[in-house]
Amino acid sequence: MTHTPATIVGFRDSTPLLADPIALRARAAADGYLFFKQLLPKTDVQALRDLMLTIVAERGWLDTRHPRNDARVNAAAVTTLESWGGTGVDEAAYRELQTQQAFQQFQHHPRLIALYTALFGEAVLPHPRTIARTMIPCPSFRPTPMHQDYIHIQGTRDVWTCWLPVGDVPRALGGLTVMHGSHALGVLTVRAAEGAGNLETNLCDVDLPWIEHDYEMGDILTFNSCLLHKSLPHQWEDTVRLSCDFRYQPAADHIEEKSLIPHMKVAEWDDIYANWPETPLKYYWRNLDTPLSPWDESLHWQKERICN
Repeated sequence: MTHTPATIVGFRDSTPLLADPIALRARAAADGYLFFKQLLPKTDVQALRDLMLTIVAERGWLDTRHPRNDARVNAAAVTTLESWGGTGVDEAAYRELQTQQAFQQFQHHPRLIALYTALFGEAVLPHPRTIARTMIPCPSFRPTPMHQDYIHIQGTRDVWTCWLPVGDVPRALGGLTVMHGSHALGVLTVRAAEGAGNLETNLCDVDLPWIEHDYEMGDILTFNSCLLHKSLPHQWEDTVRLSCDFRYQPAADHIEEKSLIPHMKVAEWDDIYANWPETPLKYYWRNLDTPLSPWDESLHWQKERICN
């Protein structure tokens, strides 16, 4: 009989540990994740939300009877929408977002860089491959299945994902849930699945709890690349859920080349940077001596049955 892990509601806030990097690293090593309440100014996150919702609104996918910031869906307009690669929108809309300077630069927010500098105790490399989820409830919508980011990232295992709710994301809106301490299980096998990433982790009889949370704008959740996580069911059929995935690693560690390519190869870097003013953030990773590591295709082979 398959064991069903327990569920805990509410993360432990690690904000007090920002002033104590040794304690911060100890908690990260033990839990596999860190949660920070109101790490980012709400005005900064709201500006990113405005950008994402503008792209959605321009395509008629929002209900104009409600304020744009409510992110209510125009149900009639999304009946034929195909969520491209689990992004929640079509390819054209995703390309427009990826070419926005404000979106690409958000991962360099000083508070995020300070956090990962404290966590790693050395220079930080934000991965150029940034990901946005503009999850519009539509017939093609699928929740993100349980997985480890390492399968998709590879390179060093000391990569940490920053999951940024771009607005308030209560559990009913389909926020992220993580399995406490599951990074210690190592790299697990996978099978094909629907939803972002198209892979689901094989997991049997693991007695570790899932932790859920009601996120507020300004909160962030960050976790190791081997930590199991998934999205909760999106129960508000009339509301868009907005979030971003930014990834960070020690700059001296190795990286797999795909992490240096725009997400889903939606555009070339020259196209993304075409209208940017001169800034050190253009092609910033090319100035680092981060070594490349090969891609291991065997990690994507199905080796075991899925149990839970």
